[in-house]
Amino acid sequence: KTDSAKAVSLLNGKGMKTILLTGDNSLVAEVMAKETGIGECISEVLPGEKADKIKELMANGRKVSMIGDGINDAPVLARSDVGIAMGALGSDAAIESADVVIMTDEPAKISEAVKTSRKTISIVYQNIIFALGIKAVVLLLGALGLAGMWWAVFADVGVSVIAILNAMRTLKITD
Repeated sequence: KTDSAKAVSLLNGKGMKTILLTGDNSLVAEVMAKETGIGECISEVLPGEKADKIKELMANGRKVSMIGDGINDAPVLARSDVGIAMGALGSDAAIESADVVIMTDEPAKISEAVKTSRKTISIVYQNIIFALGIKAVVLLLGALGLAGMWWAVFADVGVSVIAILNAMRTLKITD
């Protein structure tokens, strides 16, 4: 793809290690890896062997994302921790097997998806910690006889409103 080098650069910039896993011969694979900035290259892998390679990477404690668009990628997309299908020209099997579908044929969009997901997870954790903290305080005050039912209702509704407002920040995630 024309923006593959940009995509790899953006992913490497986010602290991700990129590996090319391909059925192509080693000479072609090495050239592709070098041109795009991919750090490691595993070549001459048959479609049935790709899942085994992913399993090996995962056995070493790595979180593995697989990006693919072909019918041969479907089992590997399903096997990886996060399967990402390129949806514009991707096969139906790859799209069905993936956890995430990028609806364009631009690999650089994967970096945007990573950024959005990381920010969203951060906001989810903030909301959980905030909600449990407020509820614990009100529960403790209730047990001590310092807070009644209306405090609990106010705390519950207040936490919900604040959590919703905080979650709305995900709508403003930009590059």
